[in-house]
Amino acid sequence: MEQPSSIAQPVSSSAVEPASGAASSGGESVVRIGALAPLSRPGWVGAGRQLLAGLSLAVDDVNAAGGIGGQRLELVVRDTAADPERAVSAVDELADLGVAALAGEYHSVVARAVAARADALGLPYLCSSAVLDALIDQPSEWVARVAPAQSHGWRIYADFLRSAGHLRIAVAAQASVYWASGTRILRESLAPHGGSVVELDAAVLTPEEVCDELVRQDATALIVLCGVPDPAVSIVRAVRRDPRLTDVLIGAPAGQPELPEWVDELGKEGAGVPFLSYLPERLTDLGVRTESVLRERLGEAPSFVAFEGYDTIAVLADVLRSVGPDRERIAAAWPHVDIEGTRGRIRFTRTPGIDVWQWAWPPIQITDRDPSTPDRIRVLHR
Repeated sequence: MEQPSSIAQPVSSSAVEPASGAASSGGESVVRIGALAPLSRPGWVGAGRQLLAGLSLAVDDVNAAGGIGGQRLELVVRDTAADPERAVSAVDELADLGVAALAGEYHSVVARAVAARADALGLPYLCSSAVLDALIDQPSEWVARVAPAQSHGWRIYADFLRSAGHLRIAVAAQASVYWASGTRILRESLAPHGGSVVELDAAVLTPEEVCDELVRQDATALIVLCGVPDPAVSIVRAVRRDPRLTDVLIGAPAGQPELPEWVDELGKEGAGVPFLSYLPERLTDLGVRTESVLRERLGEAPSFVAFEGYDTIAVLADVLRSVGPDRERIAAAWPHVDIEGTRGRIRFTRTPGIDVWQWAWPPIQITDRDPSTPDRIRVLHR
């Protein structure tokens, strides 16, 4: 992937001052932010590409407006490839390189490892897209998040299922703390209303066996809690083509259908799959301009992941302008953030059950791809 000019290439640790988060690059004073994203397999590369596009555009906008007190803002990008150990190594490297803060990441399990390491090192981390409630095991002053907590969004999704008459739910899931957490939230949200959730192991059952279980369980909805392309694509394709399951709703709250890769793989068979999208009914003025530029850069419609990336840098730039690149002062500034992002006003609070500084809450919609025009996203519920 071609990287915008604002993205820094790897630099020597001897060329920076780790304590301050500021550095000299070819005689020019810069402030560096470490950016983490899944840019290679088995990570979700489409999400990583969208996230990095948002992060990079925001950096370009900051620099066009004069940078951080006259200093140029740079991203130092590292590919996590959805690997927690690789991500932790990247955090250590970026800390040694003197970045002022960390930004990004899409995969919740990876972001959890990043948050723990950043907290241990005293390195501010603003998480862009990972929603797992337990992003860290203890209250942290170093970590904040612009994405909503999973329990908040997935409860809304469960309410949507219930309102549509779906109380007999099956989930096709892979083994992951994120998928397990999602299954628990759905079960706890539906149980008081007489709903039930049966779990199908997507790593053991073939797509055809998943179809057989849906018939046997008399499920009216299948929630796909697994990765793209496979096994998610194969499962969706099998269900769509099984004449016994024409009335079964397929859902994907984690947002897999949001990205163009879903349509590329499934075409019309991937339409009509409701997912959570963290976008408002109307973008802010900043969001409208951002959407236009991102569409041009990406060559496709920007997803909510790209807007999360942009908002991440917008917050960090505002903090850096206020307190400078000192890491302790950045972390102390989370509760004082109050800026207009692409999707609304961003402020951080302490939210019960969440041990990081949390934007409570970003806008949430339930959307799908229009069966008549799969390239078009339609809103089902706000």
